[in-house]
Amino acid sequence: MKAIRVHAYGGPDALRYEEAPQPKPQAGEALVEIEAIGVNFIDVQHREGRYKGPTMPFTVGSEAAGTVKAVGAEVTEVAVGDRVAYAMVVGSYAEYAVVPAKRLVKVPAAIDFQTAAAVMLQGLTAHYLTHSTYAIKPGDTALVHAAAGGAGQLVTQVARLRGATVYGTVGGEAKAAVARAAGATAAIDYRKQDFEAEIKKLTNGRGVDVVYDSVGKDTFDKSLNCLRPRGMLALFGFSSGPVAPFDPAVLGAKGSLFLTRPGLNQYIATREELVARADDLFAWLAAGKLWEAVQPFQANLTLPFTFTRDGKWFGMYPAGWPLLLAPTAEEEPHRHDCRELCGCPSDAPILASIRWRRSAQPLTGALPCRTPPPPCPRPA
Repeated sequence: MKAIRVHAYGGPDALRYEEAPQPKPQAGEALVEIEAIGVNFIDVQHREGRYKGPTMPFTVGSEAAGTVKAVGAEVTEVAVGDRVAYAMVVGSYAEYAVVPAKRLVKVPAAIDFQTAAAVMLQGLTAHYLTHSTYAIKPGDTALVHAAAGGAGQLVTQVARLRGATVYGTVGGEAKAAVARAAGATAAIDYRKQDFEAEIKKLTNGRGVDVVYDSVGKDTFDKSLNCLRPRGMLALFGFSSGPVAPFDPAVLGAKGSLFLTRPGLNQYIATREELVARADDLFAWLAAGKLWEAVQPFQANLTLPFTFTRDGKWFGMYPAGWPLLLAPTAEEEPHRHDCRELCGCPSDAPILASIRWRRSAQPLTGALPCRTPPPPCPRPA
């Protein structure tokens, strides 16, 4: 089979498109033929060695959707032919992957593979942040950093579904439009505005109940200042770099604040919790209450990887290429947009999946651009 693997930690040139042995499921595992692959910032971190992954060489990617082709012994969760999706299992940049059966969720017929693949990691993250880390209640206020990003849009939408007023930080007016379309009451452009001062104005000096922060170093100190007394900062990422060590007494001095560094694995530790969260996401998508954060965009690109099998063309959906070839974390890949990466006339942020496509024609040439995404239906 074809796979994208890493033989030594490094930059984008560490990615190798090559033949790899097709895995075989062992007890408790299922073999999934991959139809769509999610591309996430954590893939860059794995490639660079920021998270120590499997032994070398390893296949990159932590999210995908496809069809079960075989199962090992003692598998009861899925069967051959089931449409499934998963997240947080490394090895998805391939035609086939072996996945622990307990980590697979069944995809309803109403949800296509591309949507399922792209919503798993970021959607499950949005779910646990708003339902468990800080359980949003009607009337709560929340600040979401990088609100035009994939996770940011989904956190905003789900927080709105639970009755919160959401404020988002963004970089530029085009991304502000995306954040507002996702449900943000106000989108604060950090390039022009001091988000701490703006939050104080928007909340009449009170501060917000919770800050959902995936940025880290660049936003941490001011995020604490945006909280009401006994508010919570949920630091779930560090796209700008890790936060420097600090004295926990600061939390007391700023109003008995709560700080947590949550991770998805601990919030889908049981199959029951994983399935419940995924079922909620799929139900919201099917009902039109949640729109998925993958956007096609216009590009004239030479696809980096193509091959033929059984007379059919396979390749990467162009939206996945810029993320795969993104710079290192220090160069702020979380701030790139279509114009910077491919000359798209839109400023829509890249929120994409790799898609292994079975098509008679390569996907070169123009793809439709959509800016901003359709608005999320908002609760009355």
